[in-house]
Amino acid sequence: MSAPTIVTRALTPVGKFFLLALEIARMTVKGPFQWREYIEQTWFVTKVSALPTALFTIPFGATIALLLAELTRQFGAQSQTGAGSVLAIVQQAAPIVTALLISGAGGSAVCADLGARTIREEIAAMEVLGISPIQRLVVPRVLAMATTAVVLNGLATVVGVAGGYYFNVVVQGGTPGAYIASFSAIAQVSDILVSELKAVLFGLAAGVVAAYRGLNPPPGAKGVGDAVNQAVVISFVLVFLINLVITALYLQIVPPKGS
Repeated sequence: MSAPTIVTRALTPVGKFFLLALEIARMTVKGPFQWREYIEQTWFVTKVSALPTALFTIPFGATIALLLAELTRQFGAQSQTGAGSVLAIVQQAAPIVTALLISGAGGSAVCADLGARTIREEIAAMEVLGISPIQRLVVPRVLAMATTAVVLNGLATVVGVAGGYYFNVVVQGGTPGAYIASFSAIAQVSDILVSELKAVLFGLAAGVVAAYRGLNPPPGAKGVGDAVNQAVVISFVLVFLINLVITALYLQIVPPKGS
């Protein structure tokens, strides 16, 4: 197989993925919007993702708090433990946890649903009847995942900060006043805003990936399972790439408080 053929085969799925993303964006503003499907999918994704997100964030936040407390103790800067742990949770841990749970729980369910519809030829039947499956099925699911990601990011932030506070103050004997004061001294509203922006982008990315793999599964029932696995893996990789780009831009554009 020649090199151009290999490159073409590798880039074709990427092109189809971006075409699907553009079609979803076009159908979102075109209307009519499927409000009932959107509400049902938002509730479904929230139901399968909320509790795992909270349970996953508790040890995540506690681990960050314990490690930073030990690190700051070695440098004699125990008073800055709250700032470091809370900012790490708000800017990084909460959006990442949200993205992983949205991709793993919500995205896999969306991909499996669309994949099953595809192999049963329901998607083809909708197209024959003149109904856009993108507008009717995909757009509500993608926007539902983005909406749920924003809500779960707030939940993960609260739970993570509370867990970090508990483990630092109660378990390690830190000072509550110093923990809170250090955070309020360097925290900014933009930290919350960039966290929510990440959550929206992560939810959209996971939704589009799940939709793409669900609409293009390998043949057969086994193909749906393979598509789900691929969707989860691709979503994870895409989430970390987006997080890297957004974090780098944020640190360059928004100056630290007090600088």
